[in-house]
Amino acid sequence: MATDGVREVEHEITVAAPAAQVYDLIAQVENWPRLFPPTVYVDHVDKGDTLERIRIWATANGEIKNWTSRRRLDRERLRIEFRQEVSSPPVAAMGGTWIIEPLTADTSRVRLLHDYRAVDDDPEKLAWIDRAVDRNSTAELAALKANAELVTGAQDVLLSFEDTVEINGSAKDVYDFLNEANLWKERLPHVAEVRLTEETPGLQVLRMDTRTKDGSTHTTESVRVCFPHHKIVYKQLVLPALMNLHTGYWLLTEHDGGVTATSQHTVIINTDNITKVLGEDADLDRARTFVRTALSGNSSATLGHAKEYAESRR
Repeated sequence: MATDGVREVEHEITVAAPAAQVYDLIAQVENWPRLFPPTVYVDHVDKGDTLERIRIWATANGEIKNWTSRRRLDRERLRIEFRQEVSSPPVAAMGGTWIIEPLTADTSRVRLLHDYRAVDDDPEKLAWIDRAVDRNSTAELAALKANAELVTGAQDVLLSFEDTVEINGSAKDVYDFLNEANLWKERLPHVAEVRLTEETPGLQVLRMDTRTKDGSTHTTESVRVCFPHHKIVYKQLVLPALMNLHTGYWLLTEHDGGVTATSQHTVIINTDNITKVLGEDADLDRARTFVRTALSGNSSATLGHAKEYAESRR
């Protein structure tokens, strides 16, 4: 429906999880990158009990967008209202409401309402937003359902871990090594091919072929959000077969003796592919070990080379 140039749409889904639990998943924005496929990163600008401002980086129709939103949280009524402060073109204004309705003690209906306008009320731009909102809302609700129901499941498919190294160098030099991923083919032995695009400073799309220990390669594609000279956050859009999700970050903490460099990974194992990739006798525990070993090996190697680079420039 459109009135005075404002489009109003609604999407909904039924989730086999208690309404309060679903509300909490949506309210806790730090979980969004693993909860919603389009979301790359979210952080708080201001945070209160019921009112907050958040910054969101997400993909829309294959493009990376970021914006700041105000949110009003009402846990008693299981509603979260949101409104973009400054929208990214072609969006002129965007807002809406999450409404969670209990159906039974263990099931709920989630309604996602949007209202928006296009820049200059342009019909082509409005059609672009229509497609993005429909695609993202459908994906977000499906992912919310899967993740909320996963929380109540028995399988421990979520895996999070860190690797850390101390570097006798500057955070800027370490950051430059991690940020300049276009040079990783020359700098990192486990990288076979790499393609980095950065149309907007600090927003990168990184496509990479990575070598495994057996000599084979696998292709990944990630969106990276870069905060000089402190942090690079990423989310993989093209994943290896054993993963349903992979997010992470590089974090640099400077101190008197140098810098602490940390690589963090969060993964959801794709249980459907365990036996296809690892053999008929493989189970979830083996898949978790395999994924952790592979990711930790690559990130530790990258940190090691970053350490050499930064310390040589000290």
